[in-house]
Amino acid sequence: MRKCPWGRAALFALTGLLPSLPGAAGTPAERGRYLVTTILACGNCHSPRAADGSPLPGRELSGGLAFDTPAFTATAANITPDPDTGIGRWSDEEIARALTEGVRPGHAALGGVPLAAIMPAGFYKALTPADLAAVVAYLRSVPPVRNAVPPPVYKLPAVHARYPDAERRYDETTLRDPVVRGAYLATIGHCMECHTPRVRGVSDYETAMGRGGVEFSPALVQGIGAGFTSSTSSNITSHPVAGIGAWSDGEIRRAIADGVSRDGRRLRPPMAFRYYANMAEDDLDALVAWLRTVPPLP
Repeated sequence: MRKCPWGRAALFALTGLLPSLPGAAGTPAERGRYLVTTILACGNCHSPRAADGSPLPGRELSGGLAFDTPAFTATAANITPDPDTGIGRWSDEEIARALTEGVRPGHAALGGVPLAAIMPAGFYKALTPADLAAVVAYLRSVPPVRNAVPPPVYKLPAVHARYPDAERRYDETTLRDPVVRGAYLATIGHCMECHTPRVRGVSDYETAMGRGGVEFSPALVQGIGAGFTSSTSSNITSHPVAGIGAWSDGEIRRAIADGVSRDGRRLRPPMAFRYYANMAEDDLDALVAWLRTVPPLP
């Protein structure tokens, strides 16, 4: 296993930023665990599920949901450190590049070929160097699981849409502002990937960000659970009628962390409330603060 490309000293210098932020922990791997198992919700796609939709114990991150879209057919990859079926032979730098640029290393299967567009690399570009290093450290630490998933089939060129807030530069100082931190969390959590309608297969972040209306069906997403029929993403803009503008902060928090809508209706997959339930209180508050700023759209 190759050493972290940033170097041990640089890594711990970067992680010196962490203790002042909500959800931070004492080591890079602990911070990475928090991110991966909460706001990033990596297991929401990459972990196989039981019939009730819960992750299969002992199989976490070993390959999960299958997607069949007009642009590609792909199964979420095994991202455990298994050397043959996972990412155990990838260097830290190669894992970081896959996360933020959506490109496989040259020595991997389909080397150099972009990851399917369902991988939110355009959002993960926003990860601070410390958080990126932390995610890599955590992925190194999980138990390896041998599980080969089918290779993807690309029907159209892979396009990772540019997300505006992923182009911002976040650091310890800016992340102290709750709205900025909320924007950061929503970005690395790729919330708008599901909550923004698409035009010719590309999310319309310029004119329709957060308006919802994206449909998920068993034909499109397979492996969510035996009871899954279909769902449509909600409008999460600040529109007072069509969106969540009239919701209280508590109602928004409950929807995110408990999966319960304002009217008591249970939200449906692929909403990752199983993961968001373990977010730090301050991070949930920051998300709510940012959602209040999303322009209203009918």
